[in-house]
Amino acid sequence: MLRRLYHEQPESFAYTPANQAWAEGQISKYPEGRQASAVIPLLWRAQEQEGWLTKPAIEHVADMLGMADIRVLEVASFYFMFQLQPVGSVAHIQICGTTSCMICGAEDLIAVCREKIADKPHVVSADGKFSWEEVECLGSCTNAPMAQIGKDYYEDLTTESFTKLLEGLAAGKVPTPGPQNGRYASEPLSGLTSLKEYDSGKTQYNASAQLATDIGDTIKRIDGTEVPLLTPWLGKNATSGKASPPKPAASGKPANQQKAAKKAAPKKTAAKAPVKTTKAAAAPAATGTAKKPRTMKAARKSGADDLKQLKGVGPKLEGVLNGLGFWHFDQIAKWGADEIAWVDDQLSFKGRIERDGWVEQAKVLAEGGQTAFSKKVKKGEVY
Repeated sequence: MLRRLYHEQPESFAYTPANQAWAEGQISKYPEGRQASAVIPLLWRAQEQEGWLTKPAIEHVADMLGMADIRVLEVASFYFMFQLQPVGSVAHIQICGTTSCMICGAEDLIAVCREKIADKPHVVSADGKFSWEEVECLGSCTNAPMAQIGKDYYEDLTTESFTKLLEGLAAGKVPTPGPQNGRYASEPLSGLTSLKEYDSGKTQYNASAQLATDIGDTIKRIDGTEVPLLTPWLGKNATSGKASPPKPAASGKPANQQKAAKKAAPKKTAAKAPVKTTKAAAAPAATGTAKKPRTMKAARKSGADDLKQLKGVGPKLEGVLNGLGFWHFDQIAKWGADEIAWVDDQLSFKGRIERDGWVEQAKVLAEGGQTAFSKKVKKGEVY
């Protein structure tokens, strides 16, 4: 399967402060010159934070580790545990489709995904909450069919229990992982036939499901504050592991390593230069009522604004906005939370208005200013 970066990308990426400290702690596990060994955990934490791996996140990890961007992209595109496209805001469903699960009803679970989420894998549902894909064997053959949702397994599924599970997730509930048919672990469906003495004194759920229930982060985005940062490899009572930036490669090492190390520092500094507006500042609190903004039948005589200067707006989406009656930055700059809700309902990829900060960008552009992203558009660096 060909794996490429998604065609629409955010402008930048940054770990939360707690995740940044965690990442630096991971880097400190490795001796000088071996920081690249931390690439998988750093990519995984970026995905846990954002839900998927963006191009800026890959570049950020490359800068932290002194690696060429392409080397980190090679890792991200090789392992299927990394999602290179947006996923549902609530959960990404992975249905095991290999032999045992296929025999026991995986195709029925996939049919539920097609009906309840989207007809095709890796497509976000209309409400923006879910996405799905079929994956290879997840090693829970005794409890087939099963699905991995977030970090945990949901086993012994039927179309009915799987549908109920999705409905619970959509309602904001976090279902209990593990078997969904009352089975404790992977014992026979008819009950234990031996080792019955081990059936006493057990926890409410099997060890894996109990731990997942106790931690409670099955589908949660990880901002790094959930658990303390521990770096025991640094010595007793060590609680932080701020790593020194990788040093340039010594002469005689591959040129691409030297180039990657040299470019890391200035690239990271440049990413911090633009003033990034927060989503919270983009619009007032919603009242819960979607309200259609004022629209126009056509652009003004002076001509339509280039809406592609807004982060997240490509040629296709610009056409959609024009079709809805939005041609100018000052129109978008006037949207409040209720207007945003109305426009969001008209888009197939929901949540992007606030996520990408359209309103705040439009205010700058309407006044004749430039954003970091619009500068890139004018230079031809995007689209």
